[in-house]
Amino acid sequence: MNNVKRYPTKKIYVGDVAIGGDAPISVQSMTYSKTSDIEATVEQIRALHFAGADIVRLAVPDLKAAHALKSIKEQTSLPIVADIHFNYKLALIAAEVVDCIRLNPGNIGDKKRVTEVVKACQQRNLPIRIGVNCGSLESQFEDKYGQTARGMVESADYNIKYLEDLGFDDIKVSLKASDVQRTVEAYRMLRPMNNYPFHLGVTEAGTQFHSTIKSSIALGSLLLDGIGDTLRVSMTGELEKEIEVGRAILKDAGLVQEGLNIISCPTCGRIEADLVSAVAEVEKKTKHIKTPLNVSVMGCVVNALGEAKAADVAIAYGKNVGLIIKKGETIAKLPTEDLLDRFLQEVEVEAKKASEE
Repeated sequence: MNNVKRYPTKKIYVGDVAIGGDAPISVQSMTYSKTSDIEATVEQIRALHFAGADIVRLAVPDLKAAHALKSIKEQTSLPIVADIHFNYKLALIAAEVVDCIRLNPGNIGDKKRVTEVVKACQQRNLPIRIGVNCGSLESQFEDKYGQTARGMVESADYNIKYLEDLGFDDIKVSLKASDVQRTVEAYRMLRPMNNYPFHLGVTEAGTQFHSTIKSSIALGSLLLDGIGDTLRVSMTGELEKEIEVGRAILKDAGLVQEGLNIISCPTCGRIEADLVSAVAEVEKKTKHIKTPLNVSVMGCVVNALGEAKAADVAIAYGKNVGLIIKKGETIAKLPTEDLLDRFLQEVEVEAKKASEE
């Protein structure tokens, strides 16, 4: 059950995806192809769509990339965010076709340029993401506060008020550092100061292993505080893994109910079966199931029966034999070699039954 009370925020739209308010927390990623390579970029966007991404961001570093956006947009259905650094003229071109503009206030330059971008976004009702990064703060904030959470918050607050003074409030905000502590501190500090939706992420988080850990700690902490409306797990690796980890964070934080929650014991000297292989097989053969179910795969009887009471379907391995348990009731005692197939059958039955209720 989800007992997390989300911070009330303004609802905005990136394409047809709502962010903030009562909208589900969306998961995004960013292509790594050269955006000017239209074919490769479209292929990556489609892979992300298939993986479950809600929104995709594209780097727009030059005119060739900016002019490629129209063709890319025509071939994809995911909402597209144009990522703009340094050159505001690229934002003006992008605003003609994309669904959102991301600006880094630390490197966009003269505020008059921001005004031009705001006007372009107003004409098409596009939101702007104020993307503050700890490593590229404006000099007035870095000189005073250093590369700190306070520096990021002051930058974000300044730029929010700047856009508001221009009559623009279709805003979402991100405050990213490359470490957990500054990231979490910044989001928590800024949250009471406005009601704009927040895009969560730890920037430059590293490889799949390190990014998963950093993002799980930072994003999980914030989400359990009720902070966050959309997120990206930044990873040096496969794009689809960003989506997989992002979805898993939301699921394990109790914010989405989808797919199996697999409960399995740590390996120890008591296990009576090849538990590692069994759990891997369960994961592989149940990936298609979207119905939320609790399933338990336990290697001995010490904790198995207790866990089984809370599981929709469970295996309790014993010596050469084991039990299949559904909702706390033992329905079969079978030889070890027959357990897994029967378990998977019962999971399918329960998933179908739950989806029809």
